[in-house]
Amino acid sequence: MTTSTRRAELFAADGDGPERRFNGPATGDERRMLLGFLGDQRATLELKCAGLEAELSSRAVEPSTLSLLGLIRHLTDMERRWFRQVLAGQDAPLLFSSAENPDGDFDDAVSESPEAIAEAWQAWRAEVAYADDFARQAPHLDVEGEDDAWRGTVSLRWVLIHMIEEYARHNGHADLLRERIDGARGI
Repeated sequence: MTTSTRRAELFAADGDGPERRFNGPATGDERRMLLGFLGDQRATLELKCAGLEAELSSRAVEPSTLSLLGLIRHLTDMERRWFRQVLAGQDAPLLFSSAENPDGDFDDAVSESPEAIAEAWQAWRAEVAYADDFARQAPHLDVEGEDDAWRGTVSLRWVLIHMIEEYARHNGHADLLRERIDGARGI
């Protein structure tokens, strides 16, 4: 007799299951919970990319420029935009896209070189560290910043919720991209 396996269990081999990623608190204050959920989403992105290098730049399907490397680069720019530019008010140009190349985060994510992959991960980790530090040191979740391009005045609370949503959306893309690359499926 064969035992059926849920899709969610297929990716969870070797300690890569939900216990590795979902470590955020289930009780406690709002800031701690929001940072926990965001941390869980970030860990999911890392898991979906684990064990891949050159394959990170593999595109979904023509004509899409969607790739795991593109997602890493895009989420790096989103971390930088919301925490450095909007909330901290820094003059910090995006790293992978610009007004002249608004889709550069995805369109230019074509290199399979280990250096380009390492650079993207290093930039992502630096922006995540900055964002976490900013969010932890802020006096409260109602700290505000100005987003002149889209939302106007936003709070740290709104940015944290938006970033959780941003990662969750793109982690769904990462599920499909990873399955296309090597068949790995699951949560």
